[in-house]
Amino acid sequence: MIQNKLLFHQSSVSLEIIGLPDYSNNENKDQISIISEWKLTIVDKPLIEGKFEHLGPIMNAFYIYSNLLIKNETPIYESKLIDIKADNLHIHNIVLKSSKPNVNPLNIKIGNTSLTDTINCFDQLNESPKVRIKKTVGPNYIPKKGRFGLNNKVKFLNFIMPPFIAIFSLILCSSTFIYFYDPVEDKESELINTE
Repeated sequence: MIQNKLLFHQSSVSLEIIGLPDYSNNENKDQISIISEWKLTIVDKPLIEGKFEHLGPIMNAFYIYSNLLIKNETPIYESKLIDIKADNLHIHNIVLKSSKPNVNPLNIKIGNTSLTDTINCFDQLNESPKVRIKKTVGPNYIPKKGRFGLNNKVKFLNFIMPPFIAIFSLILCSSTFIYFYDPVEDKESELINTE
């Protein structure tokens, strides 16, 4: 049986998905629901390929890592299959670990454009009507350990400080009016007005 191939391309990155339609669900012959393999090609980098069970975790890793970058949190992602961390603002170090024994991990360094292009290819795959896979975590994912990090504490302070400053200013202004207010002078003016 001839397998279908779909290519998702963005500038320096290409993602090839190879598989078959699920005929038991009466799918079109051009559809891919059973992914047998995939290949990720980044210009001037070694070919990254794997089985279906590796695709979801790797896509999730890229999405989670990019969200950490966007949210200005510590950009580190580690798992049994892939580690991603920033060397600096422009270079990202990716370590791909093989599920096969006695195979050394593959180290790749990519720039911001290659990272963006890779995520764009994953987005194209997620949005493609020709491929049916379980949806990955996606770009709106926030990891649990980063939900109330330093960035959120700063946001909380930015939220609470303006009302606190406003209340403090009102108290300060009120106390200065009380300091200058002379109730004896008001009593005398009332007595003069009533006569």
